[in-house]
Amino acid sequence: MTENPDRSHGTPTSERRRIEEELRDLSIEYAAAADERDGERFAGVFTPDGQLVVLRPQDQHHPVSTRSGRHQLAESTDALSRYVRTFHQISNHRYRIGDGEAWGEVLCTAHHALAAPGGSGPGETTGTDVVWVIRYRDTYRDTGPAWRIARRELHLQWIEERPIVPPGIVSDDPSPF
Repeated sequence: MTENPDRSHGTPTSERRRIEEELRDLSIEYAAAADERDGERFAGVFTPDGQLVVLRPQDQHHPVSTRSGRHQLAESTDALSRYVRTFHQISNHRYRIGDGEAWGEVLCTAHHALAAPGGSGPGETTGTDVVWVIRYRDTYRDTGPAWRIARRELHLQWIEERPIVPPGIVSDDPSPF
């Protein structure tokens, strides 16, 4: 029995699902490498000539920065060193798969923890969580052994700032919920 092809792209369903899983794994690896400040691992999710393009929030057609090639991509995690820690949470994914190339949109909520200037006393905030809501628009390439990101555009949707409260603060309500 033959498998039904995906009507919109001609790719058999099981092959499409395998490719989509591999593309999702790239975004998860990208986020983990960024959070761990592992530049080589970060660059490894891209093709050798891959690009990371950060676009201006006010004008999504003009880049703020473009990092091209493994060396520049590996260095891009250095920019995160101003934060105490980061946490990139990957959520929705959409893909269009072609012959050896794919296109996708990935949503991310990126938390960037800034330390409070000076010290914090008991019950005070310990810093600020600068939250970026991001929409990545990606072009992927099948490199033979694996899929890689050929171009990732970072479209910043908005930024929020939230106080960070230290763990263990006891409220008047003893209930954990």
